[in-house]
Amino acid sequence: MVFELCIRSARALFYLVLLLPVCVGVMGIVLPAVGYFPALGETEFSLTAVHRLLAVEGLPKMVLLALFTSISATVIALLCTIALLAQFYQRPALQIIQHGLSPVLAIPHAATAIGIGFVLAPTGWVARLIASVTESWQLPPQSSLLYDSQGVAIILALAIKELPFILLMALGVLSQPHLKARLAAQFAVAQSLGYQRQTAFIYAVFPVVYSQLKLPIIAVLAYASASVEIPLLLGPQNPPTLAVAILQWFNHIDLSMRLLASAAACLQLLVTAGAVGLWLLAERVAKLFFTGLVVNGARGDGARMIAFCAWLTASVMALMISVFLVSLLSWSVAGYWPYPQLLPDSVTVQHWHTAVQALAGPLANTVWLAGLATPIAVVLVLLFLEGESVAQRCQRRYFTVDQVLFIPLIVPGVAFLYGLVWCTQWLLPGHVWLPTVVSHLIYVLPYVFLSLAVAYRRLDIRFINVASSLGASPWQVFLQVKLPMLFAPVMVAAALGAAISFGQYLPTLLASGGRLATLTTEAVATASGGSRRLTAVYAIMQMLLPLAGFVLAWLLPRVLFNPAQRHHTGAK
Repeated sequence: MVFELCIRSARALFYLVLLLPVCVGVMGIVLPAVGYFPALGETEFSLTAVHRLLAVEGLPKMVLLALFTSISATVIALLCTIALLAQFYQRPALQIIQHGLSPVLAIPHAATAIGIGFVLAPTGWVARLIASVTESWQLPPQSSLLYDSQGVAIILALAIKELPFILLMALGVLSQPHLKARLAAQFAVAQSLGYQRQTAFIYAVFPVVYSQLKLPIIAVLAYASASVEIPLLLGPQNPPTLAVAILQWFNHIDLSMRLLASAAACLQLLVTAGAVGLWLLAERVAKLFFTGLVVNGARGDGARMIAFCAWLTASVMALMISVFLVSLLSWSVAGYWPYPQLLPDSVTVQHWHTAVQALAGPLANTVWLAGLATPIAVVLVLLFLEGESVAQRCQRRYFTVDQVLFIPLIVPGVAFLYGLVWCTQWLLPGHVWLPTVVSHLIYVLPYVFLSLAVAYRRLDIRFINVASSLGASPWQVFLQVKLPMLFAPVMVAAALGAAISFGQYLPTLLASGGRLATLTTEAVATASGGSRRLTAVYAIMQMLLPLAGFVLAWLLPRVLFNPAQRHHTGAK
């Protein structure tokens, strides 16, 4: 009875965390947008803020830039994912690619932007390499992809971050037991009809995979349309993307600008909805074109182009990640390093000493926030999945979570977090940690669920039946049978949740009102106008934290559940 009450409470709290902050936050920006904001003495509804927004110079360009960069990055990431899957489906190389790209998912967006900025800068490694190999660019080039008006650097950074997520979601679909055998059979039939393995995958397997990838792709597109860290560090500033402009208006010294920012946040909701609408429309057009290709009977020879794109994607990803990691490491220990020298004249660890002393507080805050949000998310997800499992065994209806799960990822954070902050400040004045932990939990919870759900749902029901037949209660089955068997997936989910928390910039900045400094907030602040060497150190420390989490998630199951290790320990 108590266990069932815990499951029901966890289920209600799970939905509450996913839905309530978003709904409250959206209302918190809609009301100021229409003139109602008692904190500033505005108690009458009006459209003044909307008129001020429409009069802002460069507003159409801000909107178009957000649409162009988000759609372009998502299309590139999806096409590259399709090429990789089509080329390496049912081949060992796909696991190698998966293991290689998985760490990229854990790298915070700010660290990715900083690393790519180092590579593409006029005095970065690309320019230095070209200058050392050829006679050109002996002086830094006058133009670069950084801060360009078309947002090419933004597209590149977003695509690098989105590709691993889409690929891992696709691999999760392909590993589902009820789909794996059917898709493999369809793939074999297509090959027997004369299709090359690449085109056989695209025609016979990918349509099924895409039907389950739609929500993750829409979440990726929505995030890209309202991203703040990457455009702030790599994008144009005059005008910036709409999300960056909203951040600047909310942080303006003139408090009346918050009404303008609220109206802009409402516009951001429409921009994101427009990007999703354009994607769905393009999806319908692509479906008609794709159907024509499938039914015309032509075998075609697109396999070579797909193979080329797959190998090019893998090579570019490996090269970019390697170069920006080496670039960060080089700058973090560089002394005097004039252009166009490929290596610095001297090496020093002074920047690390300075950073370690300055980041003691932010590092502690980062770990505490992840240490509070992640366990809550893991417990809620475990109890929710247990309730789902019990409902299936009892043949009761259990509402799917898939549609609700992506709501915090689809609704732009820049649109609802401000409203959520105002509401929490009104309800809990003076509190810092609680609103910040809740804002982190909103984003950690979906990723923990996505990471853990597949392993939990694939758990062999026979173990539960045997334990129940021996008289174990549901609580005992959960604690003594399921959790030990799922320890490794739980650790991976916890590591992923902590990595997501480590990288949160906007939720930390807004929910704490700037009073809680973390590694990410400090890295973005330093990258916006500080030393390149300190910025490199901050970015590396941002990446080391998630890496430590995943290493711990890999080691603990082997140490705690390794019979040889236990025997060796007992012998001592």
